[in-house]
Amino acid sequence: MNFSLFLVHSTWVAVAAAILMPTLVKSADAATPTETQQAQSITGTNSASTLDYLNPNPNPLLFPTKPEEVTIRRTVPITLAQALELARRNNPTLQAALFQLQRSQSAVREAQAALLPNANLNTNLTNNGPGFSGGSSSTTSFNGQAQLNYDLYTSGNRQANIRAAEEQARVDELNVENQSLIIGLNVATQYYNLQGADEQVRINQAAVANAQASLRDTQARLLAGVGTQFDVLQAQVNLANAQQQLTIAISQQQIARRQFGTLLSLPQSIDVTAAEPVRIAGLWPQTLEQTIVQAFQNRPELPQQLAQRNIAEQQRRQALSQLGPQIGVTGSYNFLDRFDDNISVTDGYSVGAQASLTLFDGGAARARAAQSRANIAIAETQFASQRDQIRFDVEQFYFQLQSNLNNVQTSTVALEQAREALRIARLRFQAGVGTQTEVIAAENDLTRAEGNRVTAILDYNRALANLQRSVTSRAAR
Repeated sequence: MNFSLFLVHSTWVAVAAAILMPTLVKSADAATPTETQQAQSITGTNSASTLDYLNPNPNPLLFPTKPEEVTIRRTVPITLAQALELARRNNPTLQAALFQLQRSQSAVREAQAALLPNANLNTNLTNNGPGFSGGSSSTTSFNGQAQLNYDLYTSGNRQANIRAAEEQARVDELNVENQSLIIGLNVATQYYNLQGADEQVRINQAAVANAQASLRDTQARLLAGVGTQFDVLQAQVNLANAQQQLTIAISQQQIARRQFGTLLSLPQSIDVTAAEPVRIAGLWPQTLEQTIVQAFQNRPELPQQLAQRNIAEQQRRQALSQLGPQIGVTGSYNFLDRFDDNISVTDGYSVGAQASLTLFDGGAARARAAQSRANIAIAETQFASQRDQIRFDVEQFYFQLQSNLNNVQTSTVALEQAREALRIARLRFQAGVGTQTEVIAAENDLTRAEGNRVTAILDYNRALANLQRSVTSRAAR
């Protein structure tokens, strides 16, 4: 990286450090005392029990049949870390990936069983009699056989089968990691959406309060004879618009809460809200080039494609092994005892070897090998495509992170300017040198500036979450 790029990166980190501070303190004040107490209990010593309380019913086939069973009875504030823990514990997609991993691990043990011989024991007890025609008495005999078989040489089929099973287990293990990262990204994104919905309610509540204050000022000026009915009507319209926006924001907040609860598989009677205020989630200290290299090293998709290639290679060897010799050994021990014949048990053994060689199979084995070679080429092509996609993802979210960080700085300045502009507009209006239109415009500018700052911070956090997912850093895990 040249010196100019280093300066750009250093400047970006310095700017980020300057504005990395607790933000939107008013959002914490908007929580009710009950919610605040619940948030403190969750983050304290009772965190584990509260998270257990948020677990769904263990029966996945259970569904409510009464209205009271789906009535929201409790709203619990949770942190992002707690939401991630709940999602990874309860998410059905991740659970399915874990079951697939267990299945493939059992398949490895099944394939490794071919390294050991097979032992069988067969017994039967037989009674023979004359039937309805009469005759001599019946006889009873006992026959047993113990047999041992072992494939001595399989032309590489056994080892190829074991290695293919091990590679499949590796694919499923990486899939579990990938699903966990995807779930982490989805939870973080939805959590930021929930924070945004809460902040929109707070901002619109503040807008309604400002509009009510302006209406009181215009009504007082009208009573004092220095205002006009037109100013009062303007203030009333502005208040009605603010109340309408607040109603919409509350609806969006409720939707965001239920959407987040669905993602976490929460119980039917529990709702959640964000316990953390909106603030910058963190900084990304690495350069773009370092981030790309780290992504190539950490992303599970690339090892998955290599494992798929190895599976295809082992399947090719399995197919060709059918054309080679197959050698096995077998041994058995037999014994027979006929009761009441005054003869002791008779027994015997046999030991042998068997070999087979396929002389002609119509080209089936080589055709299967050719299919596996095609699968190898497909895996290599997908590896290259995945590598290019990983780089693009890193670059895309890295650039978004930079631009959103600049937007945070710009919106912070604009918010302070909007607050000062509203203060001046009200002073001018109260002094009789300004108009009600100026006050309303300043109030709308303040509402828009607050929304822009929240949007900039949350967009930055989303870009950071996506970048962490693209690199699979420790913060993403």
